[in-house]
Order: sequence, then C-alpha cells, then structure tokens
Amino acid sequence: MYEYVKGIVAELTPTCAVVEAGGIGFAVNISLQTYSQIGEQREIQLWLHHIVREDAELLFGFFEKEEREIFRLLIGVSGIGPNTARIILSSLSSGEIRSAIMHDDVRRLQSVKGIGLKTAQRLVVDLKDKVIKTAGLSDSPAIPGHTTGLQDEALSALVTLGFAKAPAEKALASLLRENPAYTLENLIKAALKHL
Repeated sequence: MYEYVKGIVAELTPTCAVVEAGGIGFAVNISLQTYSQIGEQREIQLWLHHIVREDAELLFGFFEKEEREIFRLLIGVSGIGPNTARIILSSLSSGEIRSAIMHDDVRRLQSVKGIGLKTAQRLVVDLKDKVIKTAGLSDSPAIPGHTTGLQDEALSALVTLGFAKAPAEKALASLLRENPAYTLENLIKAALKHL
C-alpha cells in the first residue's frame, strides 16, 4: 500500500523513527542497520513495508530498498515474523545475511538471538535461490552513537525488540565494563549476541 515516506526526522531511536511528512508523524519500525544509516540526517526517505494485523497496522522502514527486499524474503519463511526479521537485520548486515544464505553458513545465522538450527537451515533452503537471483549489497560503515544515556538507549531498544529488561541490563553493564567506548549500534549488536 505504501512505497516510501519522505520527510523530517521528528524522533529517532535505535528501533523506531518518527518521520513527519505532510503534517503527519509516521511511526516507523527500523533495524539498527537503518538507524546507523540515518545517523544525523534531518530529512530522510524510508522504503516501507506495511503490515496489517487484527490489532494493529505496522510500518517497517528501511534506508535502502535492498534491506527491505531482504526483510520481505525473511518474513516469507515459515516461523520468521517481522520482529524476528528486524532482529536478524539488526544483528547482521544485509550483505552478511545474503552471504550466509548463499554459502550455507548456518552457524552464522544461528548467532542471531532466537534463530535455532532448524530455522537457520530453513532460511538457507527457502531463500538460497531467491538470494542468488537478486543483486549484491554494499555494507554501510557504522555511524557512532550518542554517548549520553548510551546504556538507557540500548536498553530501551532491546526491550522494544522483545528482550526481558533484567537480562538486557546485565548484558549491557557487562559489555560497557569491558569496553566503555562502544557506539550505540555496536553495543546493541554485542548485547544481541549475549542474550
């Protein structure tokens, strides 16, 4: 129904962007990949995927059309819903997902929280031909996150992604003790591997 939204970034968190367009603020669910690409930009365009459920209408937005394509492939696999697809896209870049599927790298797919052996194998079997047919992706460089309230922002993102607050707090505290120089994106990615 919706192809894209173009407008001003009214609010931005690692899991959601509010884009004001035509006087309307669109709450768009995003991955860490898209969050890092938005960075400090004030005016953006996000490619949309619209999901209608009995209890909600959800917009998922992607900085690049290619990421949306991967998202749509992922949610087409049995057992992968939109939030799981978003976690996969937050843990691995589009290029890493594509490479893992093309090279039967089940272990890499299993490194994503919530993806077990059978689901990883199903991703490879169901998507390998489709991924090979599509064009390659370019990985984007990480953009440093904000240092103020880094742990709180990361915790908020993890809770939004469906993780319990207490284990997420513990993982974040441990990671920040090991390396206080984490960017927001890298901190969340590291926490996703520990949860």
